[in-house]
Amino acid sequence: MRLTHIGAKNCVTGSCHLVQTRPGSAGGINILVDCGKAYGHDPELPLDRFPVQPENIDYLFLTHAHIDHIGRVPDLIDAGFQGEIICTHATKALLIPMLHDALSFSNRSDKEIHRLENIIDDLSWGFELHETFSLKQEITFKLGNAGHILGSCFILFTFPEHPSNNYRVIFSGDLGCTDTPILPDPDPPEACDLLILESTYGDRNHTGRKDRFKALETLLHKALADNGIVYIPAFSLGRTQELIYELDRIKITVPVFIDSPLGLKITKIYSDLEAFWDKEAKVLKARGDHPIDFKNLYAVEKYRDHKKLMDINGPAVIIAGSGMCTGGRIVDHLEHGLDDPANDIFFVGYQAKGTPGRRMIEKQTPVKAGIHTLTGYSAHADQTMLVNWVKSMPCPPREIRLVHGEDSARNALARALGL
Repeated sequence: MRLTHIGAKNCVTGSCHLVQTRPGSAGGINILVDCGKAYGHDPELPLDRFPVQPENIDYLFLTHAHIDHIGRVPDLIDAGFQGEIICTHATKALLIPMLHDALSFSNRSDKEIHRLENIIDDLSWGFELHETFSLKQEITFKLGNAGHILGSCFILFTFPEHPSNNYRVIFSGDLGCTDTPILPDPDPPEACDLLILESTYGDRNHTGRKDRFKALETLLHKALADNGIVYIPAFSLGRTQELIYELDRIKITVPVFIDSPLGLKITKIYSDLEAFWDKEAKVLKARGDHPIDFKNLYAVEKYRDHKKLMDINGPAVIIAGSGMCTGGRIVDHLEHGLDDPANDIFFVGYQAKGTPGRRMIEKQTPVKAGIHTLTGYSAHADQTMLVNWVKSMPCPPREIRLVHGEDSARNALARALGL
């Protein structure tokens, strides 16, 4: 068996990993785990330089529906991929809406986008967690809850080496934090021979949920005291819903605008997928307190309403994509509001090297508005959580490979794991 890390080997975005059971043999099985888009300065290997041509890939597993894990799926299909796409049921529900938004920024026609969406829908299958399923040549897989966003999973593959022995490989995907609103905690992993482990925040620990909740409440109170606007660049999938949840718990009294058509669509899907919520969210809903809706929450769907929102007076909170400020409606808001010292920007997610968000945080882009980073809102497990997740295995893996992290994060996590 050969494992090639095509994307996110030494960086955070563009996840893509290839498993070949018999490299160079016509009888081998080729499995791709994720096929994501890279951001900022992260590298992206052209499809024609993949070790296996897309038409020869048998299976594509998707760990979750963030674009840095699924964004190149349409390109893969255009290049000839006709295999099966395998994911959880929740990821299946989120897949087309997420890709439709990404495709709308491409140069493809509406007809071409529709064709690709139909192909992806036909090729993709949702599977249950915690059950073992079979692929060709007696290879099996089992999906576990990763707790990163709704539908996120880690994957346990079992490859038969000979009748009395199997080789087990786990791809962690993106592991989430414990005690995250709406989401159940990550499942403990089974034993494996090889662990492919993400390391996004392998060099730091987040503040606890209570601390970050208090930090958000305190910072909002200070930022809104001068009647300015708080802009929150947020990923449409995961972060937007988490912010809605916590702003409701804070009982914020100023208007909160979700200026993101995709964020609104994903929030509706989250509401429909109540079966996948954690116990806390289900209890709130049963009590009549919907966990991702509240009185002064406003949806900004149409572009004309977005343009009107640009002229609103504070105090107000505006949540818009994209999360790294690389595009979307947040760009308009920041161009309009960055030069006003009464305004503030809250960064609540990872900002890749080279992105506008990262440049603002590192003060490479001069702004007059206040810049604040709330690291406790990461959807990625921190160092302690990653180490504890590995330690929860029945026995240590024979090998651990760290991916999906910058050099400093991978090196720090390696030390913490004793690698």
